[in-house]
Amino acid sequence: MRSATLELNQADRFASPKPANFDRLARVYRWLEWFTFGPILWQCRCVYLDEMKSRKAALVIGDGDGRFTAELLKRNQRIAVDAVDASNAMLRQLKQQAGHNASRVHVHLADVRQVNLAPCKFDLIATHFLLDCLTTVEVESLARRLKDAMTFDAIWIVSEFAIPDNWYGHLIARPLVTGLYIAFGFLTGLSIRELPRHREALQTAGFVLTKQQKRMWGLLVSELWESSPIANSRSIPKVFKD
Repeated sequence: MRSATLELNQADRFASPKPANFDRLARVYRWLEWFTFGPILWQCRCVYLDEMKSRKAALVIGDGDGRFTAELLKRNQRIAVDAVDASNAMLRQLKQQAGHNASRVHVHLADVRQVNLAPCKFDLIATHFLLDCLTTVEVESLARRLKDAMTFDAIWIVSEFAIPDNWYGHLIARPLVTGLYIAFGFLTGLSIRELPRHREALQTAGFVLTKQQKRMWGLLVSELWESSPIANSRSIPKVFKD
């Protein structure tokens, strides 16, 4: 049962039925990232690695060239990872990055909007800069399916772009995000042109934000979400600004 109803505009509802093609970016993804944001996107991915040390089964979706997956496997020697991506070239890079830990990774070439997930399997979900490739309604649909695939004590780690509701957001963050969408649309065929309202979508699907860290004055956020039966007893989210 839905806890709320999202008000959706036309841009929120539909994306291209065909996923963006990131194959051509697989080998240069790290350098494109470094050129645009330096180490900051990597830092966003790593914020909650300590919370992942005791986890046993992870679902990592859209990890790009796999650097986060490799670091997770290095930090947690017991964890097994299912990695989902729509790009075969990115999945090959991910396996290479995993190195001697590759035997603990199972890769799945699939559109995240359509992938079938085993019930109650994962105690960790990680989506780093993935939700911005979806519309708001697609994020909510994904969140509902992920909730069914998570164990009762699972956590969901999200790294994303955000547009602060202030002068910085209007004058700097929004034009920057728009430029990134135009560039990735040209390079990959990505049809999305604005950020989804991912927090509203996750809350509507029954998740609660328990931790949050902001970087670049709120342009980048790292978040830890839990399903509401676990998180309802928690205090107000802790917010740290860099």
